[in-house]
Amino acid sequence: MLWKTGLIFLCWGLTSGELQDSQSGTPATPARRTLDFGYVPSGVYDTVAYYEPGAIGILFNMMHAFLYVVQPNPFPEGELGLMFLNFRPENIVLTLQVIYYEIGFVVCTALGLLFTVLLPLVGLLFCLCRCCDNCGGEMHQRQRKNADCLRGLLTTLAGVLCAYAANQNLSSQLKSMRRLVKSNLKDLHTFANQTPAQIDYLISQYGTVEHHVLYDLDNVGLLLGGRIHEELGKDVQPALNAALSMTGTMQDTKDALENVSLTLETLQEGTVKLQANLSLVRGSLSNALNDPVCTDPRSSEICRNIRSTLPRLEIAANYSSLPDVTNQLDKVNEVLETDLGQIVEKGYTSFNDTPTLVTDQTRNIVEGVKVLLDDIGSNISTFTKLFPVHSSLTNFTKMISHTHSQIEDIYPHADQMDFYRWICCITLCCMVVLILTFNFLGLLCGILGFDRHATPTTRGCVSNTGGNLLMAGVGFSFLFSWVLMGVITALFLVGGNLEKLVCEPFQTRQLFKVLDTPNLVNSAWKNFIPGYLYNDPEMDLTAYSLYSNCKDNRGIYSALHLDKIFNISAFLNTSVVSGSRKFEGMKVDLRGIILLESEGKQNLISFTKTGINEIDFAAYLEEVNKGVTRINLVDFATQLDAQADQLSKGTLQTSLKGHANTIRQIHIQQVIPLEQSMVIYPCFFDVRVIDVLAAVDAAQFLISHNATFVVSQETEKYKQTIIGYFKQYIDWIRTSLALEVATCKPLSNIVDTAEILGCSFLLDSMNTFWFGLGCSTLFLLPSIILSVKLAKFYRRMDTEDVYDD
Repeated sequence: MLWKTGLIFLCWGLTSGELQDSQSGTPATPARRTLDFGYVPSGVYDTVAYYEPGAIGILFNMMHAFLYVVQPNPFPEGELGLMFLNFRPENIVLTLQVIYYEIGFVVCTALGLLFTVLLPLVGLLFCLCRCCDNCGGEMHQRQRKNADCLRGLLTTLAGVLCAYAANQNLSSQLKSMRRLVKSNLKDLHTFANQTPAQIDYLISQYGTVEHHVLYDLDNVGLLLGGRIHEELGKDVQPALNAALSMTGTMQDTKDALENVSLTLETLQEGTVKLQANLSLVRGSLSNALNDPVCTDPRSSEICRNIRSTLPRLEIAANYSSLPDVTNQLDKVNEVLETDLGQIVEKGYTSFNDTPTLVTDQTRNIVEGVKVLLDDIGSNISTFTKLFPVHSSLTNFTKMISHTHSQIEDIYPHADQMDFYRWICCITLCCMVVLILTFNFLGLLCGILGFDRHATPTTRGCVSNTGGNLLMAGVGFSFLFSWVLMGVITALFLVGGNLEKLVCEPFQTRQLFKVLDTPNLVNSAWKNFIPGYLYNDPEMDLTAYSLYSNCKDNRGIYSALHLDKIFNISAFLNTSVVSGSRKFEGMKVDLRGIILLESEGKQNLISFTKTGINEIDFAAYLEEVNKGVTRINLVDFATQLDAQADQLSKGTLQTSLKGHANTIRQIHIQQVIPLEQSMVIYPCFFDVRVIDVLAAVDAAQFLISHNATFVVSQETEKYKQTIIGYFKQYIDWIRTSLALEVATCKPLSNIVDTAEILGCSFLLDSMNTFWFGLGCSTLFLLPSIILSVKLAKFYRRMDTEDVYDD
């Protein structure tokens, strides 16, 4: 009852811990972080539950091989296994099965008992027979041809040495036993002392969760508002960027119209002057061609060619027919009086204030979550204080210390009992050694004192002594063999069955199958461990699973399924649900965000009504593309020079060359400037403005009416991020309790240590002892026969057979 109470208190203790810039917008929201809870402080267990027997292991293996020959049947399972644990001879069938299973032990035990019972009787009859001068009692040597009967007794001696080695091994393992017991108790101390620190560490790591949650709550604008801003910005940013680009477009339009107006004025004035100068040159050339030289047959053709080109010496374009753009320019200037760029910047500012808007509208929700956060921390602390962890483990530590002191008190008695055991075993060995001594001395004296030429009645003293020693060995064999065999049979029956029914099944883990057999302890219980601990025998908690989990150094919380009583996960999950409900009232209204004020929209609409698109830029381009003059004046002047060179020198030639130079000057001074000013920029902005207005209206409609889905989606992500911190904490708590907190390796070490002490130290040594002693005892039978026969050849006879030739 004491261990059960201590275990329950320990269970209580182990479960307490469960309980961009201004136009690009807000920077991207950081991804969900993985919390780092550090490493749970762990103790170091010293016990190494492993035993290597060393050289004596060869003898152990020989003994195991003999037991396998005696009992080759597999470990009993099912009803037969239960029969061994709860033997009831009323069931004849199962009793016969048990006898069949134990047939090897039954036969060997029967032979041992026969040996024990019959050998004293045989010895008694042998003595009576010799007293009647029979069975070798008559001191008369018949003449026969007898070879020397030197028989080696090394096998018997080897058996004695085997028994002696096993006896010494058992005594020498007492120190190892103390070391194992001490290390196991030390591990239990470590287990009890480290567990509170581990539990406190689990509780303290709630601060890590709290720190991250508070950070996210304090930065709800950056995190939640930033996500909303980023998601809506996919539609809003392009619309505002397009609207902002229209301010540059308007200015470019104004510049283009001013260019058209100025160019048109320049072209009109320049062409008037050019036309007048060309007319003067044309008239002057015409008068010059009236020179008498042109009547000359050789020059008339040249003059006629020059006169035919004079009509082409005029302007090509008619710029006076192009319409004026002054009216459109005035309207554009009126539109530019409104600062559209500033209006768009207000839209940027309003949209980029989304994080601040979210912070203001979620302030009450955030405060409520912070209060809940404090409540959860208080509940965890309160939950852990419900169980007397430290006091229970302190009592457990005191119990370990008390047990240790009691064990220390037992050691002197154990040493004394081991000494008595050692004396008894040595005494048994000495019985065989005494017999062997007589046999060896008898053989030695007989061999050394034997004389082939001496007659049986004249044998020497040494030979006679050898024969007497052999007969003394026979006598002691009859005296001691039955005692030895009785002890050996008892040890064989107990030790052999324990080895086959306990030690070997433990090594193969079949013993746990029997212990976990349903209805073993209680006919109504499937599993007895949860039946005792939790009154729930249907729980999947078996002796093998408990041992395996502790063998793997898992936490006792998972090994004993303590969540049946203290479900920290359920407690923390309730807190998570409460936190999730707090976020259900989180609402964000973005209808206050105005992307483009009505003044800005009207400004864009007015820009489309300035009449820009009514300007026939094609006509402008058509006139400009015609060129300034019908012919290239430079080419005309060059041709005129060439034609003048064909004339004879005189007044006409000089006049023509002067007109050529005049034409060149007109080209340089008037035509080239006009050509340079002939640049017209067409404007096509009506479709673009309509698209910008449509994009802005669509973005505004999204924010004012359809942003609910985006807000709900991002709010859910934000909530799941915060809830995720709690889930990480719960998962870490669950994993730590299963693998790191209060690891129950000491419990499996205790079982393994018990197996080492009971099987490897005690049973293997004890079984090897009876195995060696049994071999020696069995070989005493042929020793008796050989000694009796051999003594006839060594002892001095009273009479002998004499034959006359």
